[in-house]
Amino acid sequence: MRTSDFDFDLPEDRIALRPARPRDSARLLHVGKRGALGDHTMLDLPGLLQPGDLLVLNDTRVIPAALTGERPARDQGGGGPARIEVNLHTRTSADGWRAFARPAKRLREGDVIGFPKGLAATVIGKSEGGEITLQFNASGADLDAALEEAGNPPLPPYIASKRAADDEDRSDYQTLFSDPRKKGSVAAPTAGLHFTERLMSALAARGVEAVHVTLHVGAGTFLPVKTENVAEHTMHAEWYEVSEAAAAAINTAKAEGRRVIPVGTTALRTIESAAATGSVEVGSAETAIFITPGYAFRVTDALITNFHLPKSTLFMLVSALAGLDVMQKAYAHAIANRYRFFSYGDGCLIERA
Repeated sequence: MRTSDFDFDLPEDRIALRPARPRDSARLLHVGKRGALGDHTMLDLPGLLQPGDLLVLNDTRVIPAALTGERPARDQGGGGPARIEVNLHTRTSADGWRAFARPAKRLREGDVIGFPKGLAATVIGKSEGGEITLQFNASGADLDAALEEAGNPPLPPYIASKRAADDEDRSDYQTLFSDPRKKGSVAAPTAGLHFTERLMSALAARGVEAVHVTLHVGAGTFLPVKTENVAEHTMHAEWYEVSEAAAAAINTAKAEGRRVIPVGTTALRTIESAAATGSVEVGSAETAIFITPGYAFRVTDALITNFHLPKSTLFMLVSALAGLDVMQKAYAHAIANRYRFFSYGDGCLIERA
C-alpha cells in the first residue's frame, strides 16, 4: 500500500475551528455496511444503534500541555531573550517531560525557560525534530497544579495555526466523560466531544450500554506519515488501561452476539490491543498498533469517529474498517455536503464491512 492511496483534497474552509453548539447538534454521517450513506445529526445516533449495543468510551483527561515561556538573554554575546513555545507530549518522571519546542534552535542544554506563575524548566536534553527534555522546578501533584495555572489546551496544529487557545477551549477540548483522576492526554479523543448528558440519556433509554477504558493520547497522533510505503511507517506508542469491569462487559457483549462500538480511534486501538489473544484482557500497557486495510478486527463491530486528515494513520484505520473505496466515497460526500472536519468537526458512524 502507498500513502498516496489515502490522499484526498480538502478545502481549507471545511476545517472546524470551534465545536458545534450544543455539542450534540454536530452532523453525523452514517456509513453503512455496503457503503450506503445517510446524513444525520448526533441526536439521531440512538435510532441508528440497536438495544444491547455497547459503546466503549475513552475517559482520559487532557492536560494543559501548551506552554509559552521565555529563555533569558545569555551572557557574553550568547543571544538575547527568546520566546519559546512548548508542547509537552510524554512524562518521563515526577518532574520531567519530553516536549516539542519552537524554535528549538534557540535552546541549548542547560537553558532555563521561564513560564507564567513562577513555573520554570531546565533543558536537559535535545533531540531531532525540535524535541527537548525538560526538568521542571515542581514535581508530582505540584507540577500538575502548576501546569493547570500556566498551560493552555494543546489545540491541534491545524487549529493553533489559525487562532490562539482561549478559556472556551478549556471545556470545549474535554469530553463529558473525561475523568479528573486520569490526566495524561496531550490531545483530546475527539469523537467523544459530541456527547452530552442529553445524548447519553437518550442512548440509555434506547438500551445502549457504555463502558470506559483509558488511553492517553500522545502528540504523535498528529505526526504525518513520511514514507510512501505504508509498511515502513513507525507508529507512535501510547499508554492504555482496561479495567476488570470494562473487559468483562466487552467480552460478555461479544459472547452474546451484541455489537461493540468504540467511540473514537483511541478507544478502538485500546480494545484491539487488549484483545491480542482473542478476548479483551485486563491490564495496562503501551500500544503502537497500526491498523491498515487487511487488518482482522478482533472486537470492533462499528466505530463512531470524526473526519481525519488526508494520508493519516487514522484515515488508514477507518479504511481498514469499511474499505478504502467506501471511505473515499464517504469523504467525498462529506466534503461536497459541507461537513466540518477534524477535531472540532462533525462525526461518522461507520459499520464494519
